[in-house]
Amino acid sequence: MSRVAGGDAGRLDSGAAGQQGREAVFLKLIPLLLSAVTLLAVAPLHAQDRTTTELERSRRRLDSIRVERQRLEAQQERLQGQVRDVNADLRNIERQRETTNRIVNEIESQLAGLNNELGRVSGELALAEDNLDEKRAVLERRLIDIYKRGRMYTFQALLAAESFGDLLARYKYLYLTSRQDRALVHDVEALSARVRRQRNDLLGIRTTLGSTREDRERELKRYADLATARARRLAQLQRSGQATGERLSELERDEARLNELLAALERARRNATATSTAPVPGGMTTEDIGKLDWPVNGRVVYNFGRTTLPSGGVVRWNGIGIGAAEGTPVKAVEAGRVELVQRLGTYGLTVVVQHGNGYRSLYMQLQNASVAVGQDVTRGQVIGTVGGANSEQGPHLHFEIRGENSIALDPADWLRRRR
Repeated sequence: MSRVAGGDAGRLDSGAAGQQGREAVFLKLIPLLLSAVTLLAVAPLHAQDRTTTELERSRRRLDSIRVERQRLEAQQERLQGQVRDVNADLRNIERQRETTNRIVNEIESQLAGLNNELGRVSGELALAEDNLDEKRAVLERRLIDIYKRGRMYTFQALLAAESFGDLLARYKYLYLTSRQDRALVHDVEALSARVRRQRNDLLGIRTTLGSTREDRERELKRYADLATARARRLAQLQRSGQATGERLSELERDEARLNELLAALERARRNATATSTAPVPGGMTTEDIGKLDWPVNGRVVYNFGRTTLPSGGVVRWNGIGIGAAEGTPVKAVEAGRVELVQRLGTYGLTVVVQHGNGYRSLYMQLQNASVAVGQDVTRGQVIGTVGGANSEQGPHLHFEIRGENSIALDPADWLRRRR
């Protein structure tokens, strides 16, 4: 009887020693498993951080390029609203094409990064789902075992101990088992949260990828539109270059004709002075500088001297253009005698009034004239109405003042200063 009891005790001791050895090995493996899981969790985070940083840098570069393009678009609007060299508009379109090309390249870089991120997150999600399935299977088996053993298994296992050492061994085994079960539940919960997070990340990446592709399509269309605008602008430049050349030729021809007419009028005036015919009413002198009333109220559409036509050509005006509604009355700036009422090519209907002392005022681009050659006019008398609706500047009056020997003078010096 004692030998049997001694044999049973030996087996229990050896069983307890074996159990303790297995428990010691298990305890040593737990830190290794935890470190491996940590490494698996940390490594993707580092890769994700690097990819996110690159995408943020690319987005910042993209924003700066778009700001530059907005500045160019605003500049183009200002150019279109002003009379400038048409080549400036063409250069602006070229710069917009360059910035749009840079935007497309930046978006392509973002798409490549997003595709890499999509592949990485998809791989991590698949791995996490596999790990979650394995952990859930293990947890399911553990729950089945726990259910089969019943709620009283722990107490039964402790009460079945045959010695105090056996009780401690059983308690330690149960403690380690419960701790392992809790760790398993925690792992399942952590993996479930990680899968949900990665699924959300995957959905966000796919959404961003879709919007980025749409953005790329818009930018490619914008680039094509700019290329079309450039080609159209080049064609316009070619046509306007030819039209401008013809326009300048007409202006030069009409100016030469006007100068010939004014020279003839000056000769006639001198002959009339020599024969002591009726004197010209009024009498303009240098004392009238800055004192003459405006022939018509309106804004100045071009000034005396060199200027650029809307078509891009450079022309020298011998007078000023005063914009006003078609049909607005035009008044004589000083008393005088009408010397000419005639249409002069690009100048349109023209009235020339002589003011004595070799001074003349010229009213051009008229719609109609209400005076006749040889008629004396008073200061402020209506001599016609504004025309020029078909000109490049729209309805306006072209007004000149000529001095002795038909020298063109700046009318702005003779007219009253506006307040």
